[in-house]
Amino acid sequence: MTAKDTLFDRASNPLELSPEAMRQLVDAAMARLVPLLESLPRQPAADTEGGVEVARSLIESAPESGRPLDEILDLLFDKAVPKSFNTAGPGYLAYIPGGGLFQSAVADLMASSFNRFTGVFAAAPALAQLEANVVRWFADIVGYPPESRGILTPGGSIANWIGLVTARRERLGEAFHDGVVYTSDQSHHSVLKSAILTGFAESRVRRLPSDSSQRLDLAALERAIRADRAAGLRPAVVNANAGTTNTGAIDPLPELADLATAEGLWLHVDAAYGGFFAMTERGRDALRGLERADSLVLDPHKALFLPYGTGALLVRDGEALRRTHGLRADYMPPIQDDPDLIDFCEISPELSRPFRGLRVWLPIQMHGLDAFRRNLDEKLDLAHWAADELERIESVRLVARPRLSLLAFRIEPPGLEGEPLEAFNRAVLDGVNQRGQVYLTGTVLDGRFVLRICVLSFRTHRDRVDTALDQIRDEIEQRLSA
Repeated sequence: MTAKDTLFDRASNPLELSPEAMRQLVDAAMARLVPLLESLPRQPAADTEGGVEVARSLIESAPESGRPLDEILDLLFDKAVPKSFNTAGPGYLAYIPGGGLFQSAVADLMASSFNRFTGVFAAAPALAQLEANVVRWFADIVGYPPESRGILTPGGSIANWIGLVTARRERLGEAFHDGVVYTSDQSHHSVLKSAILTGFAESRVRRLPSDSSQRLDLAALERAIRADRAAGLRPAVVNANAGTTNTGAIDPLPELADLATAEGLWLHVDAAYGGFFAMTERGRDALRGLERADSLVLDPHKALFLPYGTGALLVRDGEALRRTHGLRADYMPPIQDDPDLIDFCEISPELSRPFRGLRVWLPIQMHGLDAFRRNLDEKLDLAHWAADELERIESVRLVARPRLSLLAFRIEPPGLEGEPLEAFNRAVLDGVNQRGQVYLTGTVLDGRFVLRICVLSFRTHRDRVDTALDQIRDEIEQRLSA
């Protein structure tokens, strides 16, 4: 057989796996995955020591021929995966955790295998509808009306960007260089980045001070709006937070909604961390006013415990998404005129896109929303219990009590101040993290270093939070007695 003949010979094409080869591949992966997931509670909460050296050792050119599967899996599971933050484990209390439901991984396997195109409704009507159902469920959770629309995105950063693009088009039209965006000094950095990518000059993004509770200061916002109008600028968008990364703070949403309505501003809410707590009674109370946002961001890979790469944008007036993103081309299939049917390419920047909806739809279908609600209630309980326990530790001061499941605290022993006090707090954090059972992070508030605990993994329960508290107590005692 000649080289030319092999181009048309299916049997000689290694990319076409036989049914048996497919089973063997999946079985080999599962033989590694199951022990890894089963041992998560016993694995270090973070282990990056030597990770740079491992990364450098993996630099290589693309291979011309394949390698044995066992070698490839050994590289991944024995060498690459261990040198990382264990974001899937119960001891990961850092940043804002993402648990990574295995059910969603199975959904991704199926979605990538049948590989249907869901960018336009006509290409896969039933699958597009399943994803539209997911978006509708999210809208119902936050209290949005039937005319709202939304999309699933790769994460909250992209969702913030699409939301601000939509807000700019709706409030400013084609000429937008005199428009102004208002946000808090506690907002996620993706908000500023999104505003710049949307076309706003960085000098037109007002990062306003927060109050003593790390919430956007309403009086400062009102003053800024008046000053910008007087200067001939056009106030356009106010970004609010429903669960900041630093402390979990929730901006005064009802008051901001009133102000945005009175001033003709678009209210965009970054609820990437906090929004899904609206499924719980306590969360709904804390997030009152969320339903009045013109647009809002959710991250299912946070408080729905899904794998990273799952975000969402919801827009109260769904037609605003279509007015911003709707374009057609001769080579595309017919676009739906039925208002109940959604072509995602008409309401988002993407045409080619993965079938993201299945990774959300499958676990919710399997377990129902109540299973997620009960998990979130547990995280609220754990965070509030941890805050109460920390307040019982002499020299610990809570900087931010949990509004949801995130809290911040600082250790202030008598007689320590300035740089020695900062070093003491950092040393306690490092000491806890070096033990390997939990992983915490810190941040800086008002120029002072503080420690954070965020409880959000479906694998995190009372025993692991208890471990964190015991180790914080021990690290403080050891350093005070040294």
